Amino acid sequence: MIFTVGQNSGHYCAPNATYDALVGRTPSKLSQRDLIGECGSALAKAGIRLIAYLPSHAPARDHMAAERLRFTPAWDARAWGFKPEPLPGAEKTDERLSEAQRNWEAVIREWSLRWGALVAGWWIDGCYFADRMYRGTTEPNFASLNQALKSGNAASIVAFNGGTAEPFTPLTEWQDYTAGEVAGEFPVPYQWRPMSRFINGCQLHVLSFLGQSWGLGPPRFSWAFVAGYTQELNHLGGVMTWDVAISGKGAIDRPLFDQLKRIGASH
Repeated sequence: MIFTVGQNSGHYCAPNATYDALVGRTPSKLSQRDLIGECGSALAKAGIRLIAYLPSHAPARDHMAAERLRFTPAWDARAWGFKPEPLPGAEKTDERLSEAQRNWEAVIREWSLRWGALVAGWWIDGCYFADRMYRGTTEPNFASLNQALKSGNAASIVAFNGGTAEPFTPLTEWQDYTAGEVAGEFPVPYQWRPMSRFINGCQLHVLSFLGQSWGLGPPRFSWAFVAGYTQELNHLGGVMTWDVAISGKGAIDRPLFDQLKRIGASH
């Protein structure tokens, strides 16, 4: 199961002292309850592994957090990108946002060390500026971000998402499976030769939504389509992840739940 730690609102479902010290907001937007740790423990008892979702950057819609984490003034939340500008006290523009990257790695490291083996993997969103920020031999880069993510569990697997344009192209050698984000057209896996569960050394993985969009119902496809596409991907050794809508009470929308059951029964 892939579960979201937090995204762009600035709210996170687990405490993090490093984050609170850097942001300095009182009261914190982070929950006191460690929902990720609780989910990991509960899922482990059922033999299910947990993957944590987290963006590669500060919460874009929380301007105070973005500023304190040093993603501003370069970070432009409205454009979901950044416009490099000199940081206060800096003589030259730091297009790589090195200080911000180091801060975020420290936040991630605290979570990873706390959860340990309870988190078997990470799906890291928003790596849209890989050439500018993460590639290269000088840290911070993909290597140092990978190390922070795996600090609590060296056996965990990591995916870096660069968007829907090339969902199965690994961004770096430092990832273990493809992010595979698909929103509209569903690609045919047979475009890769030789046909294999691995693409440039990464486990083939596809991620899309069962509903109308991310976290929204009702189903947009027949159960036969989603079951057939899942089976075809599995036949190649690939992995399929389906996003589902969750109610305010924590339940999966019934029509989507029924589709998941039929997918499982078809295998």
